[in-house]
Amino acid sequence: MNALKTCLVSLGSNLPFRGRDKTDTIKFALNTIFSESDEPVKASGLYRTPAWPPGSGPEFINAVAMIRTRKSPEGCIRWLLTIEKRLGRHREPDGRNTRWLPRVIDLDLLDVNGEVLPDLETWRQWRDLPISRQRTDTPNRLILPHPRIEDRAFVVVPLCDVAPDWRHPVSGIPAKTMRESFTEKVLAEIRPLENGTA
Repeated sequence: MNALKTCLVSLGSNLPFRGRDKTDTIKFALNTIFSESDEPVKASGLYRTPAWPPGSGPEFINAVAMIRTRKSPEGCIRWLLTIEKRLGRHREPDGRNTRWLPRVIDLDLLDVNGEVLPDLETWRQWRDLPISRQRTDTPNRLILPHPRIEDRAFVVVPLCDVAPDWRHPVSGIPAKTMRESFTEKVLAEIRPLENGTA
């Protein structure tokens, strides 16, 4: 039997779906991830965050989940995509023209056991992709860790709720140090929900 691997997942929603507001959608997605994982570990608090890039849509509700799973990294991403479909998101096959648009749910695989996939050179190519191409260029394979974790306060802040000592598999920088790199203004925009409600 495959050994358990630690898996980090980022969740975001900024559109309602079938009468469920975005806060309920994130809670439902978290519950689904935990109920279907081999071993649930911890969920972050829920946060209200500005859309990325700025002005691209309504504000998001974001969270991060930590689980342990026997799935391969590729198996993890296929599983997360099936959860997205259940919640009403249907990605275009090549991902083009859908990036950074409002969405019912966004489940991003951040890290699986510190693996760098498919290899360091390819990871660096996607990490260093110019922002002008980030909207249109989509990899045709899984890239781990997620290439822009440290750039996104809406990921790093909830990540610190579940794994403040997690170290980036390439840079070695801990999550809590990433958090400290953001300005006070940026961190003030990542607002915790009171009692999990908007």
